[in-house]
Amino acid sequence: MTKNLKKTTMIKNSIKNLMCGIFLFSSASTFAQTETPEKRVTDLTSLEISRGVSLHIISPEPIQFVDLSTNNLTGDLPAENIARIKITEVSDSDSLATKKDIDINDLGVITIVCQSYMAQYKVNYLDFKRDAVTNIQIQPEDMQPLEYPKLAFSSTELQKFSLNILRQKIINKPMREVKSLKLTMQINNVYVVNDYMFLDMTFLNSSNLGYDIDALKFSVEDKKIYKATNNQSIALIPVYQLYNQKQFRKSYRNIYVFKKFTYPNSKVMKIRLLEEQLSGRAIEMTVKYSDILKADTF
Repeated sequence: MTKNLKKTTMIKNSIKNLMCGIFLFSSASTFAQTETPEKRVTDLTSLEISRGVSLHIISPEPIQFVDLSTNNLTGDLPAENIARIKITEVSDSDSLATKKDIDINDLGVITIVCQSYMAQYKVNYLDFKRDAVTNIQIQPEDMQPLEYPKLAFSSTELQKFSLNILRQKIINKPMREVKSLKLTMQINNVYVVNDYMFLDMTFLNSSNLGYDIDALKFSVEDKKIYKATNNQSIALIPVYQLYNQKQFRKSYRNIYVFKKFTYPNSKVMKIRLLEEQLSGRAIEMTVKYSDILKADTF
């Protein structure tokens, strides 16, 4: 018992340290932003770009949108964390006005807004295509923190919390467990960090058939159903999940993150795992609110 208590304390301390690190980073960022609230074009990091060569700007977290200050530049988002920028191509068929709009001596400014920061770059023209850089990583010194009314975690920060939980060995028996059709569904633990709730779950398959996941559904429903038409079901959608795995053979562990929620004693949380195959092996778990109240808080 003492050994398990010590390990549980280690988990709490580990996540506390991560929380503290994020808080300190956020505080330092806020101070830095307050100290230098303005940036001039001359203060921005310069990028060089050449005709016929796309520049890929890679962000450590999903990009929300990109602003190109002039028509000299064209861009898109080939992936959620990559902005692809190039000089606007001008063909012989384009009008004279369009051709005049493209000024290689003043290509403009690129602004990239992500979940927790913004990055801006001044773009200069490069004559020699062979010297052009094709991709860059956004560096910490170019990240201008964004302030929100509440401390909202980005997907990168939620990932750090989730990985930190996943690295811990499961030391106690599950908070809740159900078995059916040689399948086992477990809630190992529940953690609450600020306004987020982390569900640590494990799925086990003791059959020789792999399990193809069709869906994992979360909902809040009435505890007692007197008539089918009276059943009220509210879907719960995770704001983040660590892995998007669609198949497992023997075991699968994942972290599901929700904005913190509550529900009365007259309702229960339902978790349903559904299979893609026609055989449709399914397993369902009922979670009482008293189970949620056992969550570890930090």
